[in-house]
Amino acid sequence: MKRKIIFLVNPVSGTSKKDTVLKQIEASCKKEKIHFEIMDTNAAGNYSIIKHKIHEEHITDIIVIGGDGTVNQVVHALRNEPVKFGIIPFGSGNGFAFAAGISRNSKKAIDTIIHGHSQHVDAFSVNQHFSCMLSGIGFDAKVAHDFASKARRGLLTYTQQSIINFFKAQPYQFEVLINGFSFFTDAFFISIANGNQFGNNVTIAPQAVLNDGLLDIVIVQKMNKAKLPFAILQQLRGNNKLQQLVDDISKKNVLYFQAPSITVRNLKYAPLHIDGEPVETAEEIKFEVITNCFELLQPQKTISEN
Repeated sequence: MKRKIIFLVNPVSGTSKKDTVLKQIEASCKKEKIHFEIMDTNAAGNYSIIKHKIHEEHITDIIVIGGDGTVNQVVHALRNEPVKFGIIPFGSGNGFAFAAGISRNSKKAIDTIIHGHSQHVDAFSVNQHFSCMLSGIGFDAKVAHDFASKARRGLLTYTQQSIINFFKAQPYQFEVLINGFSFFTDAFFISIANGNQFGNNVTIAPQAVLNDGLLDIVIVQKMNKAKLPFAILQQLRGNNKLQQLVDDISKKNVLYFQAPSITVRNLKYAPLHIDGEPVETAEEIKFEVITNCFELLQPQKTISEN
């Protein structure tokens, strides 16, 4: 089938002008004689026009030019349509794209779209919400909420908000139910990951694979706050091995599990984010993997074959 591509541009994501990347897209598609169209994303998530075009014009690929939140919105709306998805990273974190091995360099990302291969990847549900990459409860969600309120986006602003919230951070109370086992914990945050990243190549879940049918669960438990950066750094460096639920979890600063689903009883209503976007929290939050959710264009051999 002859390829027909729609590039969806988030007009507000990222910190740089997009004129250059749009010219690169035009040049690459014309060179390869690929039909393409550039459209803006829809802030309300209404993609009925795109759905109509997919069927009427036989669109084969939907490419997102934006960050994790934009990828989430577009894939959620169109994942049941007969298209492949691609990403040109243009957000503040770009965790999902980096987890798939997609380059921040726009020329390389476009080359992946033109010449890469597609493979099914997982996603997961968060109560009634959809998540592609990473959702969290607690400290990182508080940062996401504060970051969303700032006029200026980008890594510098995110770092500033992280530092400010670190000094304010207090642990929250949770009950965690996983694989028929439950336990209570006071924790600074709980991250539920499909990909391995927070974003910006910061690897929070080193063993995560986008198509393994499992969620990676990282729980940063209560500890002396002076120890907190070092405990998190150990996790980022991959020094914490995956644990079994029979382990003595009370003696661990950071817990790291894998499971297809997990339920968190959020006893103090800690804030919640989904793919970096703040959402309303809940007393009970269930995370459940959606296997082989959609096809993603990616460089060769970046996601392990099942």
